[in-house]
Amino acid sequence: MEILGKEAMKTIKRALMGVLACSGLLFAGAALAVGNSPGGPAVNEINLQPPVTKIAAELYDLHTFMLILCTVIFIGVFGVMFYSVFAHRKSKGYKAANFHESTTVEIIWTVVPFIIVVLMALPATKTVVAMKDTSNADVTIKVTGYQWKWGYDYVKGPGEGISFLSTLSTPRAEVDGREPITDTYLQEVDNPLVVPVNKKIRIITTANDVVHSWYVPAFGVKQDAIPGFVRDTWFKAEKVGTYRGFCTELCGKEHAFMPVVVNVLSDDDYAKWVDDEKKKMAAGADDPNRTYTLAELTERGAKVYAANCAVCHQPTGKGAGQFPALDGSKVANGPIAQHVSIVLKGKGAMPSWAPTLNDVEIASVITFERNSWGNHTGDVLQPKQVADARNGKLPEGGDHLAGAAAAGASDTAASGAAGGASDAAAAGNAAAGASDAAGAAASTPASGAQ
Repeated sequence: MEILGKEAMKTIKRALMGVLACSGLLFAGAALAVGNSPGGPAVNEINLQPPVTKIAAELYDLHTFMLILCTVIFIGVFGVMFYSVFAHRKSKGYKAANFHESTTVEIIWTVVPFIIVVLMALPATKTVVAMKDTSNADVTIKVTGYQWKWGYDYVKGPGEGISFLSTLSTPRAEVDGREPITDTYLQEVDNPLVVPVNKKIRIITTANDVVHSWYVPAFGVKQDAIPGFVRDTWFKAEKVGTYRGFCTELCGKEHAFMPVVVNVLSDDDYAKWVDDEKKKMAAGADDPNRTYTLAELTERGAKVYAANCAVCHQPTGKGAGQFPALDGSKVANGPIAQHVSIVLKGKGAMPSWAPTLNDVEIASVITFERNSWGNHTGDVLQPKQVADARNGKLPEGGDHLAGAAAAGASDTAASGAAGGASDAAAAGNAAAGASDAAGAAASTPASGAQ
């Protein structure tokens, strides 16, 4: 009885521990709970997002139609099967029949599935053909996938000439779990794509490094972006608002950190945005022939670093995983030519930034890296030097590690020389002492003889 009592107590303790663990999970879930993402997924959403384009509406209707059709087939097939098993079971005296080669049954199970497939294929084919019709677009935008951001170039229509990068803007403190996440966690960017409402937007996709995929559920648009290939799709948003998507192709370490955000504006608001954006581009246009100061390059480089480099090398420059630290590194303190070469050509997991950043941006971010955190080289890289480096003429100098090593070697040599002189003097004194001692020893016997 005592043993049974102990076992019962152990069982009760395990049950209580399980209840406490489940309660902890529930409270943790409540603490981390977030609301619906505006223009994105909703909490506990089990269906497709509400469509805002005709294509998305057709996809939604197709999804519903296929689901109903498959449900009817499931109920019909399994209903007949379960009824047959139950109604003709052996316990009721039924015996299994032996038959084969029923022409009628074979015709039925061939014709009926064929009709079902046709019913499914016709509307699906119609929708797929409509998705591929990119003719007569009002605005054409080139979308380029990078590790890990999106590049947008307006190549035709209102806004032609506008170009920018769209990078995740969720604070790293949220990503690292140091701050509570918000409703737009990993779904917010610094520069969203902006398009007018009720206009046909043609999207041309490609990629700079690996395969990406541009996807906005509310538009019914999902198009792969493949290096060396150009593919296209389109959408016409019928409602003003902000809509969110993401990259749906596993593209590397930061795959989850390259969302798609599209702002759909009215015609008047879009025209104003285009005007403001062009003024901003004209005011902030980089002059590659200008000579910049250290302060100017460092300030600009901090922004370039935050948008492009911090995700791998960390805002503190300490690096993470396969991405080495820049704070105190041999690259940021060594020959400046090696630093420029790595940024332009890439190395290992680091991609080439030559096609992504212009000469001013590269000059500024390298200057920033060589004069930030614990790096205090004082080096200033000018855009003209970057332009020369693109043509094979790398800049000279900037090897502060070699200078430090040479200084250390000089100090060591000087110390060694001083030590050698001291040793020589000591040896001389010792020799003189030995000579005096020998003379004294020689004179002593002579005096005794006298």
